[in-house]
This record gives sequence, C-alpha cells and structure tokens, in this order.
Amino acid sequence: MTKSATARPESASRLIDARIEELNDWRGRTLSHVRALIKEADPGVVEEWKWRGVPVWSHDGLICTGETYKNVVKLTFAKGASLQDPSGLFNASLEGNVRRAIDLREGDEIDGNALKTLIRAAVALNRARVR
Repeated sequence: MTKSATARPESASRLIDARIEELNDWRGRTLSHVRALIKEADPGVVEEWKWRGVPVWSHDGLICTGETYKNVVKLTFAKGASLQDPSGLFNASLEGNVRRAIDLREGDEIDGNALKTLIRAAVALNRARVR
C-alpha cells in the first residue's frame, strides 16, 4: 500500500479506496465521509497519494491531507492558519504559523457545512496565490 511518489489522480483515487477498505472500521468510515464532503465542496478537487501512503486533496495547490492513526483521523490543512474558522473545526496544530488540523476521534461528528466552507476557502486561497 505504501508508495513514496505521487500517484496519478486515477490511481490515487483507487489507492484511497483501498485504504478505506483496508481500515474496515470507524477510521475508514470517517475518511470516506470527509472525502465525500471534500468532493462536494470542490468537484474539481484532485486526489493524490503522497508521502508513503497519505491521501491528499489539491486544487491549484495543496488543500489538505487525510492521515489515519490508531485513535484519530487527522485532516491537516496546509495553509490552515490563513483560513477563517468561525465554526471552530480546527482543534490540532493550533500553535503553528502555517498548518491547522482537525482531529476526528471515534464517535465524533463533523459539521459538514463548516468543513465544506473551509475546503472552499482553502481553494480560494490557493487560487489567489497562483495568480
């Protein structure tokens, strides 16, 4: 399952599918749910597979990663410190100058509308920096 180089988008999506299937527990369900929300928020999102097996979502630059650990699914926003978070979804990596993260534990529910707002804001920030 590990792969150090960036996979092509179509193969990256298959690798993410396989990771969700492989987890076969609350982490897989959570990753699948946030993935669906990301795609709803930005239908043009590109799925990638980087850094030895990390799902990544990009659009004109990195939006966020979806790491899975034993007790948490972590969505790390590459430029999260530059994003407004009025709903208070960010609950990890708060001390950094660049990144912000959302740690989801078993039983946690995420505000889908708030997450989609963050995704759209991250895409807008990426587009502003590309120009």
